[in-house]
Amino acid sequence: MTEMSFLTDGPANAPDRFVLAHGAGAPMDSPTMEAIATGVAAAGIRVVRFEFPYMRRRREGGSRRPPDRQAVLLETWHEALDALGGAEGFVIGGRSMGGRMASLIADTVGARGLVCLGYPFHPPGKPERLRTAHLAALRTPTLIVQGERDAFGSKTEVNGYDLSESIRIHWLADGDHSFVPRKRSGHTAAGHLAEAAAVTAEFIQSLDRAPSG
Repeated sequence: MTEMSFLTDGPANAPDRFVLAHGAGAPMDSPTMEAIATGVAAAGIRVVRFEFPYMRRRREGGSRRPPDRQAVLLETWHEALDALGGAEGFVIGGRSMGGRMASLIADTVGARGLVCLGYPFHPPGKPERLRTAHLAALRTPTLIVQGERDAFGSKTEVNGYDLSESIRIHWLADGDHSFVPRKRSGHTAAGHLAEAAAVTAEFIQSLDRAPSG
């Protein structure tokens, strides 16, 4: 196990805590991750970010590396949660790949909730290769924030999937996988990132109001 380092935003004593993982191509301090983390933290939520090993090596060595194998990504999620004292009390999630990995462990680690920011339902151009089998039986309260034009799962496609009743999807008008809309839509990338942060914060705080099971 390598030493885990974190980026934190929001009050240290916040009652709500969110562990946020990056996607396949950008690090934990990318502009998108910064916008989401600081936007959620502005609502009084403690946000903790970490990086997977390949991204740490890329930062240290400067060379662009592909993502680690799924087993390593999942192990890193467990290491991060262990370093933070366990998943109990945390909402977990992330951008694209980071959120997908969180969705694979959310039920077993006992997370309070799950947030996936641009879920990769299938590889672009390969809608037959679905990554949804575990989502049909997911028990953890879940928010997926998705662009309507996402090449990894558009609104038209996703509306036909068999997903658990625990999953709520918030659609960003005309957004792609990075939440970027076309100019003619009247929306902006900055506006969509702010919207994504706002609905994420509202979802996390709504778990405090939800009746216990």
